[in-house]
This record gives sequence, structure tokens and C-alpha cells, in this order.
Amino acid sequence: MSSPADHKPAPRIGLALGGGGPLGGIYEIGALRALDEALDGLDFNNIDVYVGVNGGSFVAANLANQMTTAQLCRIFVRNEAEVHPFHPEVFYRPAFREIGSRLLAIPGLVSTAVSRFINNPYDQSLLEAMTILAQAAPAGLFDNEGLHEYLKRAFTMLGRTNDFRQLKHSLYIVAADVESTEAVCFGAPGFDHVPISKAIQASTASPGLYVPVEIDGRYYVDGTLRKGLHASVAFEDGADLVFAVNPQVPIDASAAVRAGSMKPGELTRSGMPNVLSQTFRTMVYSRMQSGIAQYARDYPDKDILLFEPTRDDAKLFFSNVFSFQSRRMVCEHAYQMTRRDLLSRADQLEPKLAKYGIKLRRDRLEDEQRTISTSLYGEMLPLYVAKGRKKKAEKGRLASGLGNVSHLFSKAQ
Repeated sequence: MSSPADHKPAPRIGLALGGGGPLGGIYEIGALRALDEALDGLDFNNIDVYVGVNGGSFVAANLANQMTTAQLCRIFVRNEAEVHPFHPEVFYRPAFREIGSRLLAIPGLVSTAVSRFINNPYDQSLLEAMTILAQAAPAGLFDNEGLHEYLKRAFTMLGRTNDFRQLKHSLYIVAADVESTEAVCFGAPGFDHVPISKAIQASTASPGLYVPVEIDGRYYVDGTLRKGLHASVAFEDGADLVFAVNPQVPIDASAAVRAGSMKPGELTRSGMPNVLSQTFRTMVYSRMQSGIAQYARDYPDKDILLFEPTRDDAKLFFSNVFSFQSRRMVCEHAYQMTRRDLLSRADQLEPKLAKYGIKLRRDRLEDEQRTISTSLYGEMLPLYVAKGRKKKAEKGRLASGLGNVSHLFSKAQ
């Protein structure tokens, strides 16, 4: 007679990917490639629940759509896409319509300011009345509609889908409702009719940088405004073990200077965008650390394994997504950093992973010569050799056939 233990359901695995914009997504691709190679018994295209926010939504949706980690490396890092080549500029198209409408509003705003001053000059000065011109500032500098269009094409190819409801496993894309400030999980009931590409467009719309995305009459922006990871979404969906990758870590400038990855004062001198980025990363990271501690209390029987950059590494912070070399560097760096992290925590991780039928490949982690390129193309070498042998055999058969034809032709003469 079978015992209740024999009918215990298989453990559910989740993947939660954080933000960080396009470069954050590139970092996640490198980290996931390292995890994919090192973890036997885990298929990143067959995970029970995927959760993504900002750049992580982009990566999570591709994995759920059966894009392998190797394919992601080739397409988004090495630019080897065969059908729809990826260009980072799709993230940075100026929001001409938004900027134009704001400029057209300036005469009316000036008229309103002057009218208010004339009708009540003792209430505020003319300069104070002119502060209404702040309304002429665009809601965002860029329009990421190009990203939506790119993904819409990519997800409607054979074997993929742009519909949450047609995916094999659960996918949740997190964005924040601008007006209610609440987090919304696209892919959940009531929000699963939204195209995946549109949900990603909303989740990647960082405030100030991108125009909020309208969906069903509501406006949405980057979901990291609420949380950095949203791993709780995976736990609530029944995941027992969640792998989490968080690229959005603030730089510790002092530690980076000591490590030699940046010069003293370089962060402040690099200008407003990097200072704002440091501020935003600090807020998100602080909330994420609190969230990780909360998971341990709310889900005591569940496990979360977090992978993220070290805070003394400025290479990732100052990288340029438009540079092919920078993207390759970030991806390779994430790959190697994750490999080192896995190896250093191997004794701690192995018993946890064993509970879920996952084995850590120490032999691969200890291979100091291994890079993303060798992992991508070294494993394909047998295929190339087989193809070469096949072509050689075909040439031999062709030569033999031509020889026979030549012999027959000479006899006929």
C-alpha cells in the first residue's frame, strides 16, 4: 500500500528577476547562463513560475517563451539574431509626441500665469506665478513603444506567443499604477488579456525617463517603485524554491576605489544621471533587503537563492548599453561573478539544492578557462564536426558518382 509521502507533489521552482534597465537585463542573461551550466536538474525553459520587473521582465518573458540562455546570449549580447536583430536604441526613442504636446501648451500656461498675477498681484509674484510652467515638462524623455513593437514581432514567431494565457508556465510582469501607486501583476487573472509585449513596455517605463504606458485607461510605470524583486509573487503562486537575480545594486564608491574599479570622486563628477541612478538604486536595494528578510518570516518552509553583483565593482555601473563591447563585458562579468559566487557557496548550496533534485556541477565551476564564448561554442563543436564529416562524405559520394559518369561516357565514345 502506498504511503501519503509517495503522493507528495513535486516541488515547484520559481525565478524572480529584478530591474536595472537594459544593462540589468544583460547582466541577468550572463548570470542565468552561468546558473544554467552549473545546475543539473534545472531547465530554465521549464520553470513553474516566472516573475520579472523592469529589465527582468524582458528576460523572464523570453525564457517563458522557450528562448534558451544560450540563445539570449547570442541575440542580445553578440547580435547574432537571425530574424529580428536587437538594437539597444529601441529603448531610447525620443518621446516626440509627448514633448511636442508640452511645448504647444506653453502659451496657454504663460497666459494663465499672467492672468493670475494681474487678478491678484498680492497673492504671489509674477515669478512665482510662472512656476506653473513646470507643467510643460514632459512626463518622460523617451518613448519605449519601439520595445513593444520589437517584442510583439519576436513573440508572434512560430513556437512563441504574445499571450500570457497560452504559455506553458506562469509568467508575471510587474508594473506600478501611477495613480493608485499599487503594483499590478500582468499575467494574473484580470490582467492576463494584456499582450506580454505591452506589459513589458509598462514594466520598463522608468519614471522621468519614459512616458507612462496607457493600458485599459490606466497608466503604468516601472514596477521597482514598489519592490526590487517581487519574489513573493512566485511564492504566492506556490513556488517552493525561488532563484532570484538582482542587478540593481548601488555602488560603494569607497570600496570601489580600494578595489581599483573607479577613481576618487568619479561618481559625483560623472553627472546627474549617475547620481540619480545611485540614489534610486539605494532606495530599491534597501527595500529589497527588507523584503528578503520578510520572506524568511512569511515563507519559513520555502527557500530563496539570491545572486547579485558585488558593491565594489564600478564596471557595471558605468557601462554603456550602446557599446557592443560594454554589453559583452557586462554579460561575461556577470557570468564569471555568478560562477565564483556559486563555487564559494557550494557547501551551503548543495544540500539546499539536493532537496529539489538539483545538483551543482563543481567541475564546470572549477574550470578557470571557461567563458561564455567557450560555453556557447565549445558545446557546439561536436555538431560542427559532425556536419563537417557529413559534408566530406557527401563530397566523396559526389566525386565517386562523377567518376562513374565519366567512365561510362568514355566507354560510350
